[in-house]
Parts: sequence; C-alpha cells; structure tokens
Amino acid sequence: MTKPKMFEKPAGVKDYLPAAVKKLRYIENKALACMQGWGYEQIMTPTMEFYDTVGVASSTSDHKLYKLLNNRGTTLVLRSEMTAPIARVVSSLLRESDFPLRLSYHSNVFRSIEEESGRDAEFFQTGVELVGDSSPEADAEVVALAIASLKAAGAERFKIAIGHVGFLNALFGELLKDRNDAQETLKSCLLGRDYVGYRDQLKRFNLEDAVQGELESILRLRGGVEICSQAQQLGGGEEAQKAITQLCQIWDVLDAYGVCEHVLIDLTMIGDFSYYTGMTFEGYAADLGFPVVSGGRYDNLLAQFGRPAPATGFAIKTTRVLELLGIEETEQEERTLLVYNEKGRREALAEAQRLRGLGIAAVTEKADSLPSGLDGAATPFLYKGLSYTGLAVYLPAEGTKGGTTS
Repeated sequence: MTKPKMFEKPAGVKDYLPAAVKKLRYIENKALACMQGWGYEQIMTPTMEFYDTVGVASSTSDHKLYKLLNNRGTTLVLRSEMTAPIARVVSSLLRESDFPLRLSYHSNVFRSIEEESGRDAEFFQTGVELVGDSSPEADAEVVALAIASLKAAGAERFKIAIGHVGFLNALFGELLKDRNDAQETLKSCLLGRDYVGYRDQLKRFNLEDAVQGELESILRLRGGVEICSQAQQLGGGEEAQKAITQLCQIWDVLDAYGVCEHVLIDLTMIGDFSYYTGMTFEGYAADLGFPVVSGGRYDNLLAQFGRPAPATGFAIKTTRVLELLGIEETEQEERTLLVYNEKGRREALAEAQRLRGLGIAAVTEKADSLPSGLDGAATPFLYKGLSYTGLAVYLPAEGTKGGTTS
C-alpha cells in the first residue's frame, strides 16, 4: 500500500478555510438562535458511542458506520446521526425531566461512503428533537421550525415535502400481502426517486390490472392539500386512512403557521431511517440536488433505551446550506488595524485590548513606518487579504512620547 503524502487526507473529508468557516458558523448560529427562540435548548453528545447501544439503535446501515475498538476490545462507533445519542441522554441523564422536551444541537457526524460516490464522510448537522408529544401539533411545529431555521440561515427558495410511512406500509401490506420482497423492492425505488424503475418492477410482478393501477396511482400523489382527499380514495384499510387523517391535521396546523407556500404533500416519500413511524419530510432548495433538511416522527426509538416516548425532529444539513449560499462575506465585520513602532508599542497594544473588550476585532502590526498604501486610505480598506473598518497609527518619532491615531 502506497504511503499517503503529507498533504493528503482521506476521501470524503474536507478542510474549511477561514471564509468558509465564517459562513458555516454564521449559518449554524442563525439556525440555533432561531431554535432557541422557539424554546429549544442546545445539547452536546460525545463523538464516540458504543456500537451495541447507539450504533445499533441509529438505524444507519451497518456498513455505513465508522467502527473502532478501544483498548479493552469494545466496539465503538463515530456518531452517524444525532437522534439516537439524544434518545440515550433523554432516557438517562434527563430521565427525571418532564415531557415534552425540546432539544437542539449542532454537531459533525460520520458515515462511511464509497470513494467514487462524491459524498461527504464527515458533515455537519443542526437540528432539534421534540420528545414526549405525539400530536399533529408537534409534527407541524418541527416542520414550521425547519422552515424558519432555513430562512434564518439565509435560504430563500426551497420546498418541504411531507409524507407518512404508515400510508405506504399499509397500502403495500394490503395490495402486496405476503409479498415482502416485492414491497421492499418498490420501497427501494421510491427511496431512490426511481419512478421509472418503480413502474418497471410493477410490470414484472404480474399483478392484476386493478392492483397495478392502484400502485401506479401512488406516483401521482404529490401536491397540495387536495392530495389528502385523493389518497383517501385508495385502499390500505384503517391504517392508511389514519395516516392520511394525520397528514391533513398537520397541514391544517401548518396553514395556521402561514407556511404552506413552502410545503407540499408527497406520499411517494419514504424516510431513509428505519426508525421513522409516522410523518416524514425532506426539504429541497433550488439548484441543489440533495435535501438540505430532513426529519420525521420516530415513536419507537426511545423504548430501546428504556424510556418509551413519542418523538419527532429534524436535521438541517448545514454543509449543504453552505454549498447553497456560497462563502461570500455574510456581513461587514468591524475590524481595526493598529500599526506601531517600538516607541508606540505600549499604547498600541493597550488600545487593541480596549477595542477587543468592546467586541471589535483588533489586528496589530509592528512597522517602522506606515506601510505603503495605508496613508490616507479610505475605510473600509483591504490590507494583506483582510478588510478593515478602522486604522490606528502609533509611530512616535525618536525622542517623543505617545502616538498618533487616524
């Protein structure tokens, strides 16, 4: 095996330069501030977890987990998402806390990827979990908060598609009874948005015309509130009707929030985690092929940690929002350049400390004379790659005291 060069790094991980970090932190802080305004408190969990607890409960495919052994031979994992770690905390450290719990987070997560896929093995998520509330109001709250958080972070053109895993599960269970392989094949097609493959698979199953027609009609169940009434005309029995009723109730609450312009119902959608039990959603921004946010209801997960409770939440793919917005300046930072010589050093450094105490960035530079281009420079100005809004000069002549500022 060829030894990697000193400047190389593993596939799927990135270096973030100062401009990108600044924008990434801006997105993160704006989203977290929005979540805090809705009553969500931030939580932090370890980067490493036990495989047999959080690793198994995460429902991330086993081959996508980064596994490692500690010095006792116990298998650990790098966290692949944040929902399972938070479920662990809710069931242990927060066990005596009353429901509902509103928790937010910002963390890096890790998923093993194929090198040729072009996807990130490490990326950042900012999200929330609302634990202990099973109502449509709770589901609508997290969807509305996802919309508000994306707007706060700077995203403008996006759509949130909401679906319900109970509807598809019930409909497939009725129309493809005892044909589990066929059900999984069709779900896989829908998960990959492969509608052509979905139709091709239906033809290969040699189904009755009526059954094939109903299964094909699923692909048309994408749109506004009218989709609810259309879905109610299909089969699926009591469970399917219950799922559609829940979606209609969620829509009504979202309408009260005034955010339905950003929302559509998509009953072809399946969440990519097996722990989802009800409403799921994904948000897509214009000109970006991957979802920037995803979430849903997971009412069975916390039981695995010994504290059964309904829950719902979402995660914003913060690094994808960065791709969407770019890394140009977010806002002009107030920054002062202080130039001093040996005689003016003490005053200059004291002034720098005073400015920093006021929250103003201060950069100091020792020079015997004012650098070329700064004499009479209008503000803001660029110097050595940074933009400054102020200039202070401390260059007293030999034999004099103090300095001068401009």
